[in-house]
Amino acid sequence: MKRIIVLLTAIALVMSAPTHAQNKLTAAEKKAGWKLLFDGTSTKGWKSFNGKSDASAWKVADGALYLDASTKEGRGDLITAGEYENYEFAYDWKIAPNGNSGLLFNVVEDPKYSAVYVTGPEMQVLDNNGHPDAKIHKHRAGDLYDLIACSEETVKPAGEWNEARIISNKGQYEFWLNGKKVVTFTMHDAAWNDMVANSKFKSMPDFGKATKGHFALQDHGDQVWFRNIKIKELK
Repeated sequence: MKRIIVLLTAIALVMSAPTHAQNKLTAAEKKAGWKLLFDGTSTKGWKSFNGKSDASAWKVADGALYLDASTKEGRGDLITAGEYENYEFAYDWKIAPNGNSGLLFNVVEDPKYSAVYVTGPEMQVLDNNGHPDAKIHKHRAGDLYDLIACSEETVKPAGEWNEARIISNKGQYEFWLNGKKVVTFTMHDAAWNDMVANSKFKSMPDFGKATKGHFALQDHGDQVWFRNIKIKELK
């Protein structure tokens, strides 16, 4: 009986263990060309948009890069040092109750732009059960913010980790959330221009025009966490 109990305990431990180490690449991922954009211990490779602050409000703890919303110092959106065009980009996120944030892409850094959203479209990060924005169509978690709503809702509740993915391949885009493809769209064509012209971004002449740019983690004033941020650039 003791041997059976020990065996069952061992099986339970194996089944409850993480399927992969956080902020690490597997041998197969390395071979496929994936690269980490967050090392799990520092903000190396990230910076404040337009150097607006020292970005000290973005901190690292327990293997996650998070916004400390309790401080007023070092606030602002955080962007990658590098720019990217065609890629498969993956990241995990979780949001505090009633929280709002976002992952923006194709962000152009230039002093003439006041914010990352002036140029970069956004994959929404949101507590769908608590934040008022969730009442607005195309503003819910996983949506192409204010442009296209998710085909189905796969987001997990506030405080739980979500696995997200953005694929960009020569103007063709896909959003994935928790293993489901939830949004598809084409950028830089007439249909895209018409969609933007009928959105809140219509007064921003350079919104969604860039074919490449930085990724940005949005400071929307709420506590938010990111981890397992990685990219595979496509040829």
